Amino acid sequence: MSIKRNVIANYISQFYVVVIGIVMVPLYIRYMGAEAYGLIGFYAMLQAWFMLLDMGFTPTMARETACYRGGTTDALTLCRLLRTLEYIFVGVAMLGAGAMMAGAGIIAGKWLKVQHLPLAEVKHAIMLMAAIVALRWICALYRGTINGFERLVWLGSFNVAVATLRFVCVIPFFMYVSTSPTGYFSYQLVIALIEVAALAAQTYRLLPRAESGGRLGWQWQPLRRVLKFSLTIAFTGSVWVLVTQTDKLVLSKLLLLTDYAYFTLAVVLASGVMVISGPVSGALLPRLTKLNAEGNEAGLISLYRSATQLVGVIAIPAALVLAFFAEKVLWTWTGDMEIARKASPVLTLYAAGNGILALAAFPYYLQFAKGDLKLHLVGNALFVALFIPMLLWTTWEYGMIGAGFAWLISNLLPFVIWLPVVHQRFVRGLHLQWLRDLSGIICLTACGAAITNGLVKWPQGRLQVALVLCAVSLALLIISAAGSPWIRGKVSARLRMCLSG
Repeated sequence: MSIKRNVIANYISQFYVVVIGIVMVPLYIRYMGAEAYGLIGFYAMLQAWFMLLDMGFTPTMARETACYRGGTTDALTLCRLLRTLEYIFVGVAMLGAGAMMAGAGIIAGKWLKVQHLPLAEVKHAIMLMAAIVALRWICALYRGTINGFERLVWLGSFNVAVATLRFVCVIPFFMYVSTSPTGYFSYQLVIALIEVAALAAQTYRLLPRAESGGRLGWQWQPLRRVLKFSLTIAFTGSVWVLVTQTDKLVLSKLLLLTDYAYFTLAVVLASGVMVISGPVSGALLPRLTKLNAEGNEAGLISLYRSATQLVGVIAIPAALVLAFFAEKVLWTWTGDMEIARKASPVLTLYAAGNGILALAAFPYYLQFAKGDLKLHLVGNALFVALFIPMLLWTTWEYGMIGAGFAWLISNLLPFVIWLPVVHQRFVRGLHLQWLRDLSGIICLTACGAAITNGLVKWPQGRLQVALVLCAVSLALLIISAAGSPWIRGKVSARLRMCLSG
């Protein structure tokens, strides 16, 4: 399978999923109200915390599938592992959803600061959230398997269809059925049931036939073989949840539900930066793993460096546009100046942090492909010991702004301190090459954004402001591409080919 085709498919699908989710938010607020939209933000946070129960099994399943394709494991072992993990996922999903449903009344009455919504309505919405979160978590196991088979074109098409049902088709539901939180989450529950059924069917269609001599059931042996690796992933996944979701958990207690909706708006918009790295990592992880299994070290490093530049060329301009022009972007998006004013400082800080994160994630991809996450484990343990107390203090003392500063610092420090250690451990001299690859992209684009911020004269209308933002984004994208040695090489090669032809 072509990695280029997979990356393009991933980009198209994830770009669509993120953009359509962002674009539809003002409509949700218009139909449901800001306080009810705060419940949607709370649901997204619950879904992220539920990933603590994953135990690293989803990425492990993706890696084992890639190893099967690379010839280092057999079909029967793969099938046994999937069946064992299915038992675990279904059991944990039932327990987790049951616990959340049992605590729905306490969450509605004691944790969330509800002003206008009936508490019974909020309680019922939380119970529906629990079922949806459990179902969508089971989907992750099947998505990991399909990803390992590198069937990313199919997966991307499916994700687009599901996103359309979740984000777009809910608007007619609002218009003709219900705009209440209970109605919204009932609709999302139906979509989650369809999603898990379709992903399970596709997974079993791709799965190789394996002669087991009997019905496959729960077995400890396939799990024991990968348990060390999966537990390492589980720890790093837990760290990721703690780092990215602790602020949202604390703020859901501190802020009025309406203000929590404004915070969620800024974080959702800033998450658009991560759509840049997500599609690449989805296609990159199985291919890097396969290259490592084949012993192709040169090909692995070449792909690693070129993929880093590709992400940098797109992620850095996106982050800088959101950071430098946050208030203009929010006003153009929502048409509400109060939202733009309250949420713009948060958007600036989170967008900058996400831009750094998109690049800082790459050493993890290298460690994942090598099957050695010891440094990732140590680095995350040290990081959590320092970061979580800082995050709790800044969020408690300064609210949304404090959370934004903590997020920015939490991504900047590992980039500066820990990445050189990781690169040196696996490939001597790689870090300096990696920094040279990125230095031109970062410096040129940052200078371009700063100069543009001082020179642009903003018009009055929303449409005109949107056009100016598009022009600025395109200019920064061109500047960023000019700073990439890999892209310059590709363009030069294409020009030579055209001239010789």
